[in-house]
Amino acid sequence: LHQAYLWDSYQRVQQQLLKRQPLADSAMVPTIHAGHRPLSRAQSSPATATVSLPAQDTASKTLSLSVQEQPAKPHFTTGLVYDSVMLKHQCSCGDNSNHPEHAGRIQSIWSRLQERGLRSQCECLRGRKATLEELQCVHTERHVFLYGTNPLNRLKLDNGKLAGILSQRMFVMLPCGGVGVDSDTIWNELHSSNAARWAAGSVTELAFKVATRELKNGFAVVRPPGHHADPSTAMGFCFFNSVAIAARQLQQKGKLSKILIVDWDVHHGNGTQQIFYRDPDVLYISLHRHDDGNFFPGSGAADEVGAGPGEGFNVNIAWTGGLDPPMGDPEYLAAFRTVVMPIAHEFAPDVVLVSAGFDAADGHPPPLGGYKVSAKCFGYMTKQLMSLAGGAIVLALEGGHDLTAICDASEACVSALLGNELDPLPEESMRQKPNPNAVRSLEAVIQVQSKYWVAVQRFASKLGCSFLEAQHHEAEEVETVTALASLSVAVMVEKR
Repeated sequence: LHQAYLWDSYQRVQQQLLKRQPLADSAMVPTIHAGHRPLSRAQSSPATATVSLPAQDTASKTLSLSVQEQPAKPHFTTGLVYDSVMLKHQCSCGDNSNHPEHAGRIQSIWSRLQERGLRSQCECLRGRKATLEELQCVHTERHVFLYGTNPLNRLKLDNGKLAGILSQRMFVMLPCGGVGVDSDTIWNELHSSNAARWAAGSVTELAFKVATRELKNGFAVVRPPGHHADPSTAMGFCFFNSVAIAARQLQQKGKLSKILIVDWDVHHGNGTQQIFYRDPDVLYISLHRHDDGNFFPGSGAADEVGAGPGEGFNVNIAWTGGLDPPMGDPEYLAAFRTVVMPIAHEFAPDVVLVSAGFDAADGHPPPLGGYKVSAKCFGYMTKQLMSLAGGAIVLALEGGHDLTAICDASEACVSALLGNELDPLPEESMRQKPNPNAVRSLEAVIQVQSKYWVAVQRFASKLGCSFLEAQHHEAEEVETVTALASLSVAVMVEKR
């Protein structure tokens, strides 16, 4: 409907321009540029300039030409955001081997996208630093002053409150000789605040460009990650919850009423869950290794469903059973088929934000994940999420520490966002049924969530199906429905 409205108003503007009449409804004009920018393109595009038209009836020919040309090549494309500011957040010990979350992660992804020619097909943005006000839409003032300021910008703030907050700072000495806010989250007094603010600002900037349809979709190559940061705590390599800040800003300034956050990092996004736990307008769906609370950070059980008005808008696909066997493509495909996509379609979001951690990817040792999801599967999950919200989706990098694995996965996701033909999933993944631990985990989720979402109920009996079996069942169901429909049509005709 939105497209039809834009198209209709575009044609009216074109006709009025041709007749040189004043616009009947000038409010129409601003809405157009959100997706298409047709006016400027129609007059300056090479097609209209090079075709020689006979003198008579030129006006109507120009109109029909620009009309034909307009939908063929939409201007908006996939956005990528990256900046070297985020490389400077590193431990003063200078040795990356002590720290899995290091600058090489985003550097190698950025290089890979360049090598494969994907960067040149996207619109590249520098991003920006989040303001202190933006950070405070999710985090406490104390937290923002602690981690959002460095010695240089504190001079400008000259704030009595700030001095009080800084006097309470608690840092730990790390075994490597560096400083951290906890034993694994390093702190660099000069550069960490800038990097963390740049990550949050860049995800927010990209989310707004996609939500306003200036860009089709996007991928934020950012660090440090964000989904473990809650309103008042930095932990698990995270300082500011970039995806949560982007979602809140879209709610407040973008006036979006329904936002879906999908988190496929192998660790539960405890910060994101806490921030939106009582909010019915943000649906949070997380797939993570849980092992009955014995895997970091310990939160994210299937029965954590939200509270108050937000009850039912928090969905945890909490994998249990350790690594015997590890979860991989068949399990993640089953989760998407039976829980993620049915609930997401029923919710019908205006925009989709993905906390795209790649530490469930094959190649991560047990303490960092130990799962075996293929890069192709991440591409496939991206493709499925693109069927929501008119394709308005933004992926933001969270965890993932094996460089080859995260480069392969990022490449597959950006390729999917660009609309390229996906590499087929490995034959074995498609034939294999999800393992018994996964089926049990999904049964627990469906049992809890069917109280809130009608859509999951019909999948309860098909959890154990492989990808190919599920496709076969779907096809059979469609055939049955079609046959019944044609039968009822035949009956009606006969009655007539």
